[in-house]
Formats: sequence, C-alpha cells, structure tokens
Amino acid sequence: MSGVDDELEKLKRRRMIELQRRLHRSEGKPEAEPEKPKEPTLEEILGRFLVGRAWEVLGAARAQYPKVMPQVEEALVEAFKAGKIKESIDGGMLLQFLRQVGLPVRVQTSIRYKDHGELKTIGQRIKEK
Repeated sequence: MSGVDDELEKLKRRRMIELQRRLHRSEGKPEAEPEKPKEPTLEEILGRFLVGRAWEVLGAARAQYPKVMPQVEEALVEAFKAGKIKESIDGGMLLQFLRQVGLPVRVQTSIRYKDHGELKTIGQRIKEK
C-alpha cells in the first residue's frame, strides 16, 4: 500500500509544480486590455430585420450583382439604424425593393404539388403523362 501512496504523492507534487508554473507564467504576462464591445457586423444587423425567404433573395442578389449589393446592404442597414425601416422584411418585400432600385433579381422557383403523399414538381407531372 505504501508504494501506491508514494506514487500518489509524486503525482500530486508534479501537478502542484505544473500549476505553480502556469501561475508564474500568467503573472509574468501583462494583463490583457479589457475587450471593447465589438460593433455588430453587417450580417448581424441584417439578421435583425430580414425574415423568411429574404435571405434566399439576398443570396441570389449577391450572386447576380456582386459589385452593387454591398452598397445596397449598407443602405438598408443605415435605413434600419435611422429608424426608417420599422418592420421585418420578408423575401417578397426585398425582391420588390430590389426591382424598384433597378436590380431585377431572378430567384429560382419551382411549383410542387402533393400527389398520393409525394411532393412532385410540374416537370415530373408532365413526364408521367
């Protein structure tokens, strides 16, 4: 039994020495400056008022108009911050807004229907006939 006790003592000493080393290392380093509250990113701000399929429309618009969309997004965020936009924007509203600004965004759509418990597209229905 004393052999087991000796090994436990050695392990305790090693652990104590390691903890002391860590403590000395952390004391030697200057204290880190308290983190400044970071400004919310564009995505976070957009996330506050874009709902539903608006993200899908935004993604399509970014893909189709990569040079213009950052400016449009910043304008939307500024309008939101200024209180000009007070309600949530869904996909249809965003699509209409983008078209009014002169950006005809094409969003992939498909019509599906339920047939005997299965969702099928119109294309599948035509092929069956």
